[in-house]
Amino acid sequence: MSEPVNLADVARRAGVSPATASRALSGHPHVAEVTRARVWEAARALEYVASPEATGLARGTTGRVAVVVPHLARWWFGAALEGLGTVLREGGRDLLLYRLGDAGSRQAFFDELPTRRRADAVVLLGFGVDERERERLDRIGVGIVAAGTRVGSHPSVSIDDHAAGRQAMDHLLHLGHRRIGTIVAADPELDLAQPAGRSSAYRAALADAGITPDPALSVTVTWSPESGARAMGELLGLADPPTAVYAHSDEIALGAVRTLRRAGLRVPEDVSVVGIDDHPLAAMTDLSTVAQPAAEQGELAGRMALAGLAGEPVDPVVTVPTRLVIRGSSGPPQAAGRRWRRS
Repeated sequence: MSEPVNLADVARRAGVSPATASRALSGHPHVAEVTRARVWEAARALEYVASPEATGLARGTTGRVAVVVPHLARWWFGAALEGLGTVLREGGRDLLLYRLGDAGSRQAFFDELPTRRRADAVVLLGFGVDERERERLDRIGVGIVAAGTRVGSHPSVSIDDHAAGRQAMDHLLHLGHRRIGTIVAADPELDLAQPAGRSSAYRAALADAGITPDPALSVTVTWSPESGARAMGELLGLADPPTAVYAHSDEIALGAVRTLRRAGLRVPEDVSVVGIDDHPLAAMTDLSTVAQPAAEQGELAGRMALAGLAGEPVDPVVTVPTRLVIRGSSGPPQAAGRRWRRS
């Protein structure tokens, strides 16, 4: 086996001294940008993994936990991040935040990851990784914790998406709905591990009720209220629209409700709507939903990270419960021959 690449190899390839290479990789301000770029290029080309001895960032000595998120604008990420930050602060650790933003930023982050020995642990919030990214994470030699998803064999905390979806679907079926639409959320650029359980729950609930799924009743959109509004418009354009809609998130569900009301339809008399999350606006808008504790997932992830740094045992998988919250957006379907149904 070849000798592992060291800092001197990076410096030699970049044409600088080892001291300059070290300053460039550690983010020292007194390094020319052109030199810094050349050193980073050499480090990436050589697949350099920062040595704790060389950088002085041995496990447990930086006082920081890196937190990686694909988004900050969505409610779940903000709530989970707040819970995580509180626990880390109480544990005497600083939070180092990385927002991926888009596919290009994501690739750049994982390309440079082995040289980023700037934290004692890494927490991934709400997104999965592919095999290459998981290998990059494993190479940095620090503890990895996932919240809102699962990443290989690393400790994780999340809800059971299938169980949450069944709570929403079983509620609508119990009310008597048989023609149920679903608005599926997807973000292929950043969320490789989509909450597939929310879709499998839709299919399983229909199958258990003896209902053959109608592909026209399933619309896939991105995670935003605007997308939910557009998807609801597609469902209303069907010759036989749904009597109820199950949305993958409350934000999407609220967009759907807006479209229904703008179309002059009543919720739930004409169409029932149920989401997942229990977003703060869900109670204000009387939205039926399946509540998940976002802040608690962040808190648990923080405790997992701190326990791992302390050498304490960590539960490999923690599943937090969800609960159905029935409000005014869901009710029994009207009798057959509703006036608004398109002929």
